Amino acid sequence: MRGGTSRGPFFLGDWLPSDPAGRDRALIAALGSPHELQIDGLGGGNSLTSKVAIVSRSSQPGCDVDYLFAQVSIDEERVDVAPNCGNMLAGVGPFAIEQGLVPAREGSTRVNIFNVNTRSRIEAEVMTPGGRVSYDGDQRIDGVPGTAAPIRLAFANAWGAVTGHVFPTGQRSDVIDGIEVTCIDAAQVMVMVRAADLGLAGDEAPAALDANAPLMARLEALRRAAGLRMGMGDVSRSVLPKPVIVSPGAQPGTIVSRYFTPLRCHRSHAATGAIGVAAALALPGSVAADARWTPGPGSHRVGVLHPAGCIPVDLELGGDAASPTLQRASLVRTARKILEGTLYIPVRAAAA
Repeated sequence: MRGGTSRGPFFLGDWLPSDPAGRDRALIAALGSPHELQIDGLGGGNSLTSKVAIVSRSSQPGCDVDYLFAQVSIDEERVDVAPNCGNMLAGVGPFAIEQGLVPAREGSTRVNIFNVNTRSRIEAEVMTPGGRVSYDGDQRIDGVPGTAAPIRLAFANAWGAVTGHVFPTGQRSDVIDGIEVTCIDAAQVMVMVRAADLGLAGDEAPAALDANAPLMARLEALRRAAGLRMGMGDVSRSVLPKPVIVSPGAQPGTIVSRYFTPLRCHRSHAATGAIGVAAALALPGSVAADARWTPGPGSHRVGVLHPAGCIPVDLELGGDAASPTLQRASLVRTARKILEGTLYIPVRAAAA
């Protein structure tokens, strides 16, 4: 399935080996890693197309399904289940309904999802006219050709879900290697840095950023140091925290973001990352905060500008004007079922 601006296979949990090691071997073989083109599997040679969603009936109170996200490395035999992926998340509701885990309702169906990776809960609203999932519609999202049915994803308890704190270092900004950064855990765990502090305009193309070897090395050094400060230990083999370069948008309430996965710049933007960037913009004291826009309690729309366009994020803030707090965030994604069938993997993938 395509979920948002990502793509990968979706599995029911009991289709895969129950032990994590066996599961990971199966996923590596399914995607065709390690190989730069993933020529022997379903991967597309890009981190955005080397993703997996595993869905099961949930035992969590108030949740319909559990969703485990897996990022399969392209050039290593490695699977990372630390992060959530909000783009693949867009496909979880439709998949769960079609697999009979959630009964479809007339018009639209709410699917309550428990993300196993981050222990957070998300509500997905899926279009089900006539009691069937519809992928066709007029919703357009930047980074995906054409239009499809809207899927609204609402996050209510994703603040500090991985580290235990929205600002895991206890501060809204830190200085690492002479650069001011913000370490934040809001739907995604990220380390943010201002573009200007890196000598950048902020609107550079992803390919140009990827080709800037000194910049990439510096971002990786900042990321690893931030991981230690956030209590995550050695993150050299993890995709968290994600590095993000931010700069002010042309209009108040907008922000330009370059999101890294972490070793390449995203060609559009992660959905969970967009929520984190929008949250940082709304919270005073972060490197993303903008003196032109100081939102108080209530509903606000933030435009997160990325290389392929913009992701509108709706924030619900509590607290007061001087110290707003995050209550809820939502955005609209789309998904499409691409194929359903039998996946064949090499016998060696089942070997101990």
